[in-house]
Amino acid sequence: MTGVPASAAGGSGAKPVRGGKLGAAAVNQASLWNIANILTMVRLLLVPGFVLLLFHNGGYDPAWRSFAWAAFAIAMITDLFDGHLARTYNLVTDFGKIADPIADKAIMGAALVSLSVLGDLPWWITGVILARELGITLMRFWVIRHAVIPASRGGKLKTLAQGTAAGMYVLMLTGPLATLRFWVMMVAVVLTVVTGLDYVRQAVVLRRRSLAAERAAVGRTAEALQEAAGSPGSGVVSGPGAAGAAGAAGAVADGAGGSGPAAGVAGGANGSGPVIAGGPAGPGSVVAGDAVPVEPVVGARDGAEAER
Repeated sequence: MTGVPASAAGGSGAKPVRGGKLGAAAVNQASLWNIANILTMVRLLLVPGFVLLLFHNGGYDPAWRSFAWAAFAIAMITDLFDGHLARTYNLVTDFGKIADPIADKAIMGAALVSLSVLGDLPWWITGVILARELGITLMRFWVIRHAVIPASRGGKLKTLAQGTAAGMYVLMLTGPLATLRFWVMMVAVVLTVVTGLDYVRQAVVLRRRSLAAERAAVGRTAEALQEAAGSPGSGVVSGPGAAGAAGAAGAVADGAGGSGPAAGVAGGANGSGPVIAGGPAGPGSVVAGDAVPVEPVVGARDGAEAER
């Protein structure tokens, strides 16, 4: 239960290149039947086999319990190897992301529930561990949009302690070993609770940071849009100069078609000072008056037409 999924995407298989790594093209071509995927599927198939071996002959046959322990041990070892292979050869794909955590929780859940059914393990231990695993899985989906919670060292120790303790309970131990397995399971329970609380803390912190970053990004975008709208060369006219700019545009258009001082007069009705095209500066020139208050563009054009 390392939290590192195996892989499985469509395409043709790819051989590893020098250095034990695959290039990006090889990653995209990872086959469904790569080695990491096969190990994950083997672990899934071992779950019902483990349960059948454990309950064979009433569930208290030492020989069949030994076979069940072997199946459980193989499943836990494959969990370590498929994660390592997925990281080394970049075989992480969608199938592995789904199948690997399911296989992890299936083998551990099957062991804990079966041992509780047989009366070897208290139900409260099974309930605590399974509630933690299910809760953390749901919490990961809750924060996956904001961030990914990495596997911690405590989580790996928890997995090791759970696997060791469950394996010792599968075997029919007596004497000091039976006492030892109880304390190993207690260590596993403590690590389960502590790491679960730590994951919750990380999830809350990551989600708050992500939401704060999103709000800051929205604020910066709004400020940038406001600055762009108010800058002289932005092509967007807003604020007090909007009506005057429209009147000046009308005056330029009028001045281009005539000559003389009265070639175009605009803005008298909508501004505090006229915009005059023509005059001493020559035909087609524009002289702007004082700042013009905010008026709709349509109003500025109506004022120019009235003056004409």
